Amino acid sequence: MAGTKQIKTALVSVFHKDGLDELLAKLNAEGVKFLSTGGTQKFIESLGYDCQAVESVTSYPSILGGRVKTLHPKIFGGILARRQNDSDKKQMAEYEIPEIDLVIVDLYPFEQTVSDASSSEQDIIEKIDIGGISLIRAAAKNFDDVVIVPSKAQYDELLDILNKQGAETTREQRRGFACKAFGVSSHYDTAINGWFANK
Repeated sequence: MAGTKQIKTALVSVFHKDGLDELLAKLNAEGVKFLSTGGTQKFIESLGYDCQAVESVTSYPSILGGRVKTLHPKIFGGILARRQNDSDKKQMAEYEIPEIDLVIVDLYPFEQTVSDASSSEQDIIEKIDIGGISLIRAAAKNFDDVVIVPSKAQYDELLDILNKQGAETTREQRRGFACKAFGVSSHYDTAINGWFANK
């Protein structure tokens, strides 16, 4: 298959955990290693799977009340590094940056929080996802090497590929996920812009 790439390490960072079980089970069966933070890490481990903490890679804990967890060069370098670029490969080795081949994200529920009449302005602001949207954009930009699953709506699509092909994807499939990812990003930012504009 054209441009086939193997999924070896998955970064999983989701708000909603529902629907993730079956996908994680298949990835684990395919030998994919998990990397995660906080509640998602605990969820993965509760299913009986090993999961490396992001902070063990970055040497930084989750800080500022959870506002900063994945925003670190070792994480984004692992996503954005071009696998065939000699300079990128050299820098990955120099700075001990791990390759991340799959990113699974489910963003903070901004629109649902806005629609809840009991939500305060601060509640709404804290549901503006920063790390998640950055992970989506980074992984989608580097679709040559990385698979991006930008919301739980795409879990079944990846699961279908895994069931048919194992932990491998084609460039065309990765590009398709990237297209959906930028759609998710665009919709999310439009919703945030709309809220600010209507205040």
